[in-house]
Amino acid sequence: MTEGLGYLAGALVEFAAPEPLFNVLWATLLGIAVGMLPGLTATLGVALMTTLTFRMGAQDAILILICMYVGAIYGGGRSAILLNIPGTPASAAATLDGFPLARAGRAGRAMGIATSGSVLGTLIGMVFLALLAPVLADFALAFGAFEFFWLALFGVVIAGRLTALGDPLKGWLAGFLGLLLAMVGQEGIHAYGRFSFGHADLAGGFGLLPALVGTFGFAEILSVMKNPAYDLVRGKVDSVIPRLREVLRYRWTIVRSGVIGTFMGLIPGVGEDMGAWVSYAAARRASKERERFGTGSIEGLMSAETGNSAAVPGAIIPVLTLAVPGSAPSAVLLAAMFIHGVRPGPLIMIEFPGFVYEVVAMILLASLAILLWGLLLTRPMLAVLRVPREKLMPVIFVLCTIGSFAIASRIFDVWVMLGFGLLGFVLREMKYPMAPLVLGIVLGDILDKSLRRGLVLSDGDPTPFLIRPISAVLAAVTVMTIVLGIPAVRRGAGRLLGRLAGGGSAN
Repeated sequence: MTEGLGYLAGALVEFAAPEPLFNVLWATLLGIAVGMLPGLTATLGVALMTTLTFRMGAQDAILILICMYVGAIYGGGRSAILLNIPGTPASAAATLDGFPLARAGRAGRAMGIATSGSVLGTLIGMVFLALLAPVLADFALAFGAFEFFWLALFGVVIAGRLTALGDPLKGWLAGFLGLLLAMVGQEGIHAYGRFSFGHADLAGGFGLLPALVGTFGFAEILSVMKNPAYDLVRGKVDSVIPRLREVLRYRWTIVRSGVIGTFMGLIPGVGEDMGAWVSYAAARRASKERERFGTGSIEGLMSAETGNSAAVPGAIIPVLTLAVPGSAPSAVLLAAMFIHGVRPGPLIMIEFPGFVYEVVAMILLASLAILLWGLLLTRPMLAVLRVPREKLMPVIFVLCTIGSFAIASRIFDVWVMLGFGLLGFVLREMKYPMAPLVLGIVLGDILDKSLRRGLVLSDGDPTPFLIRPISAVLAAVTVMTIVLGIPAVRRGAGRLLGRLAGGGSAN
């Protein structure tokens, strides 16, 4: 712990220089603007910024990306409150109480509550990041090829289950489509070409960043242009300074939502939107004024904004310790770390012992920046929402194209971006979730290499995948997740539990 505090203090001193602070301020502000605009997600912002920071130093680039990430998740609440349209999926829960507050003439108060919740949620998640990441990294040293295979498969399965609660099959199909697409190109052990059909470009596989930019960029452009334009809430905005007594009144809601959001972020592929919804549901269940939820509840808005912001550091924990993303934006952040020479995973506390605490310092500075911008520039930044979509979308398309080309200077990557954009748009229209697809693309390489290495180590015997302790637990949880996702099984289990509960009460 003392060593960690030393690393953290050193990182804060290093970031106190004018250039890093300037990067924190402009990157967070740009992230807020990206998050505010409906159709521009945090994933798109981080992906585009990754392509623009390609030639920067690793520390500066990752600082900018984390500030963009934190700012975009916070910024999504602005349009959720004012337009009833979440700027990012993570802000969907904020519309339930934020928009009624704005309609009642309390838009400023709602944005002040959202700001305080976002800052406190980020700080709670940051504390868990500092405490859990070293412990999880030490635990992950026990992981081998057998365990990483099941971890990757579990990530895809649980992401599909939790992002498509109404129809888990759609989530699983999207996830396994991502795994299939990740198999294109030379495999990682013997460099044997698969699914390349004689094309040299396909032999290199699909680039992760062009695929992500297409899925969350070009697909968003198509979706936004398809949907009708939005109308801004007119009228005077009241004070955006949060009231201390309200923050103190809901302190336990903030703590509970921060803890829930952090642990939802820890689950591979689940991310900030589930952090918000689960925190909101828990707050409503525990509230003494639950009848006000959905009609303009301060507590409801606070829980949603705290939960989604706490999930940001939560999602970064598995990125650093397992090289497994907790959400779609953190998947892009993971790719950026590899691009800039940082190798996240179980060895990070050995190879880069101070890096985890540098990330903690980055999140702390980003949370202070959203507090500053949230209190000072809320009114001026409302002008961002008045930018015509017809002028904005062509600019975003140009950035998607340039960013996809800039990574490897290949026209093929532009076609990959366009292809994945069309695929993402079609899947969205068919109500398939995007997070499992992206997670499948990211984890496909880990799953493939781990399966092959495990079979090599066991001379082709699959039993170690099932009998090693950690592998057995992960396998059981994965199978259980799939089985309980089948509606008939779930209904049967519910009836059985009901009968057992009834029998127990009768006795």
